[in-house]
Amino acid sequence: MPIRLLGADDIDAAVGLSAAAGWNQTGDDWRFMLEHGRGYGMDDPEDGRLIATAVTLPYEGFAWISMVLVARDRQQRGYAGHLMRRAVDDLRAAGLVPILDATPAGRPVYLKMGFQDAWGMRRWALPALSAVPQPGVRPLREEDWPALAAFDRNAFGADRTALLRHLSMRLPEAALVHESNGRLGGYLLGRDGRRQRQLGPLVAENEQVAIDLLAAAGGSPAYIDLADRHAEVSQWLEAKEARVERPLTRMALGRTATFDDRALTIAVAGPELG
Repeated sequence: MPIRLLGADDIDAAVGLSAAAGWNQTGDDWRFMLEHGRGYGMDDPEDGRLIATAVTLPYEGFAWISMVLVARDRQQRGYAGHLMRRAVDDLRAAGLVPILDATPAGRPVYLKMGFQDAWGMRRWALPALSAVPQPGVRPLREEDWPALAAFDRNAFGADRTALLRHLSMRLPEAALVHESNGRLGGYLLGRDGRRQRQLGPLVAENEQVAIDLLAAAGGSPAYIDLADRHAEVSQWLEAKEARVERPLTRMALGRTATFDDRALTIAVAGPELG
């Protein structure tokens, strides 16, 4: 079946696909991805409904692939692979390295396509917590953006200020920074979700700063996709009775090195955003 580009008129149908898969994205997530990236879709030839999607979100030198979805009654027919190949071909033609965060089910498929493991993370489900004020942690202010954008660029490997500003408006109570002696040492953002909140990105110069930001955020139950290497943060989450839902693997096409700073990246924005 032919592949077409998705637009604003497809958001409701796309949300229906991600909701049927049990995913956490909202219409605001889909709207941002389609406005700042490119969505691919396939329609059922019989009834015209949207039955498969994939999205690419470009940054500088690389791009995310995500939202590879197929309606349950149309799975196992090669649609996901067809969309993935189109997305990869378009990114390579643009000179961008394809990167994605794979679920355990998707990882073997991506390995066959030439993607290689870079590093692992786990999705934690965090229960409701009371916010506890922490020294140096305060709400994000407008004047923080130049320093925050520079700090994040060092961690992520590219400028993503548009995404960060979008997230700061989605969950203002989680938009926090850590400041010490007038210097930014970390920040936390988040967003609302269809099922529950998603915390991240969480970028910090050390794990104690990351823990302080999470403790100050508090709030209703939330997901957080935490890099495996940060054992102290994992122990803090365990002490708060958080539980691991599933592992994820950051993968890049044809290479093991990604563009991020693994020391600064505590938790990612989410598999769909990077």
